[in-house]
Amino acid sequence: MRDTFKLTCAQCGRANYVTTKNKRTMSEKFEIKKYCAACNSHQSHKEGKISKG
Repeated sequence: MRDTFKLTCAQCGRANYVTTKNKRTMSEKFEIKKYCAACNSHQSHKEGKISKG
C-alpha cells in the first residue's frame, strides 16, 4: 500500500528525489526541506506525481 512519488524543488522546479509513503497513515501532501544541487542550497521540496507510461 506504499505509493512512490518524487520530491520537486519549490524554487527551481527540478525533481531531485524519489521516495515512498503509506497513503493510509499519511493522506496529506508531503513537504520537507532538502538539498537542491541546482539551487546549491537547502530548499523546500514538495510531493509530485511520477508519470507511469
